[in-house]
Amino acid sequence: MNIVILYGTETGNAEMLAEDIQADLQVDHAVEVANLSDFDPGDFDPARLYLIVSSTYGDGELPASAQPFGAAMRAQAPDLSGVSFGLFGLGDSEYETFNQGSLHLQELMEGAGATLLGERVVHDASGSDLAEDLALPWAREIVALAGTRLGAAA
Repeated sequence: MNIVILYGTETGNAEMLAEDIQADLQVDHAVEVANLSDFDPGDFDPARLYLIVSSTYGDGELPASAQPFGAAMRAQAPDLSGVSFGLFGLGDSEYETFNQGSLHLQELMEGAGATLLGERVVHDASGSDLAEDLALPWAREIVALAGTRLGAAA
């Protein structure tokens, strides 16, 4: 399967997690990793699966590297019908705005017609789980769901 992992980060944690997911999945799949700041919404391809990993910053905003993507999504209003994605959020439940950055990305993607596979999974930095302990099984599950949805196109 052709997979693109997009990340939005403020401090680098989402980037490191995206690279961990890539290392896990690339044994069986073609996997690229890209910063959301470097990804144009017009480049979405329905034949590829997108895994998005994002933190939250400030008062529930997108992290710095995802802000240009968010602005481009609003300005371009692309038609993402046929695009499938999974979403993993990083946050800390000590804050009222826990994981709202990933929720904003979900709303942008679904608002453009993309389909969320599975559920948005969120990691709590105040919890006892390591992010990769949740993210790696999540990514494998989304890939399995996409295999059914994308079929031969993947």
